[in-house]
Amino acid sequence: MSPLAICATTVTSALGRGLAAHRHALAQEDGGLRPNDFSSAPLACWIGRVDGVEDAPLPADLSGWDCRNNRLAWLGLQQDGFVEQVRAARARHGAGRVALLLGTSTAAVGDTEQGYRRLDPDGRLPADLDRPAIHCPHSLAGFAAAALELDGPCLTVSTACSSSAKVFASAERLIRLGLADAAVVGGVDSLCDSVLFGFNALELVSAEACRPFDAARSGISIGEAAGFALLERVACAPSAPRLLGWGESSDAHHMSAPHPDGLGAALAIRDALARAGLDAAQVDYVNLHGTASRKNDAVEAVLLTRLFPPTTRASSTKGFTGHTLGAAGIVEAVISLLAMAHDLVPANLGTRTPDSACGPQFAWQHERRPIRVAMSNSFGFGGNNASLVFARAETNA
Repeated sequence: MSPLAICATTVTSALGRGLAAHRHALAQEDGGLRPNDFSSAPLACWIGRVDGVEDAPLPADLSGWDCRNNRLAWLGLQQDGFVEQVRAARARHGAGRVALLLGTSTAAVGDTEQGYRRLDPDGRLPADLDRPAIHCPHSLAGFAAAALELDGPCLTVSTACSSSAKVFASAERLIRLGLADAAVVGGVDSLCDSVLFGFNALELVSAEACRPFDAARSGISIGEAAGFALLERVACAPSAPRLLGWGESSDAHHMSAPHPDGLGAALAIRDALARAGLDAAQVDYVNLHGTASRKNDAVEAVLLTRLFPPTTRASSTKGFTGHTLGAAGIVEAVISLLAMAHDLVPANLGTRTPDSACGPQFAWQHERRPIRVAMSNSFGFGGNNASLVFARAETNA
């Protein structure tokens, strides 16, 4: 495929607001997880909570979109000059030629939960939450289109953990087909009882901070985050890092478990490499899906050893941020880009005793070394898999 320039990025998570906060936390191995202080009923687990979301109301002209998820989106958009970069792209191409493609798994369901708790005797939502636009899966993208004043193609992707990785593929298709000249991609998911108690009911939530690829790992820590990137043709930003390739697959094996041989995940990785015109040996760093669940990590560890040479470095960064679900793809894509920009292999934070299935590729502590090509993997529920390949501008496929 023809590479795309990544003209701007931003990320807000439990590690802080913006790129500098994330770079600092990764370099210092300073994770953002903490004991659960969010759920409406006691639940012994750890979470990746973004401080200050409750204190970041939307501007008056956007107040009709007010909900926790859109507050987090708004907070994220204000970092790293991202809104200004989008405004410049809008001026270059026109509002109707900038696509908006966002991933989420819960949208504003936390506010919908509140509404159902406060139904009146006739079963109606309370007046302050009687706003249908926020109670649908497209709430996030609808809000962002209004906030960024974009009129181009607008799409919500909701494929669980791969949601905000798959939007890169959708953007590449739209630009290649001439349906857009630029695309804002990203994802936002916020904490709510549905995900905390839902994943707990599936016996996937750990009572301690998650430990990806640890021999005694006991499950995930759920986080929240907002992240965005602006994609354009390379001619618009020749020195910007690039999206070289993407791969998507669906192994349709099980609702919540990966195929035991990693068939779908391997297909996504190979498809991304083929689209980028690279061999696995040319990938310097892989940001793994690495949730700290028993099955996912076991499959991914074996897959990494099978497909990549010992010289490739790899880690999961969910020990820093928690599993941010529909936002995980964009969070880890931005972390991969930070790794390239600062020659920093993030640590696989939280692991005490590595699982015996892990090969020499794993970076248990952070490392300093050049990274020219990085891959980010996102493997979601239902076997929805996505892999992305990024490279520095000077890297030739």
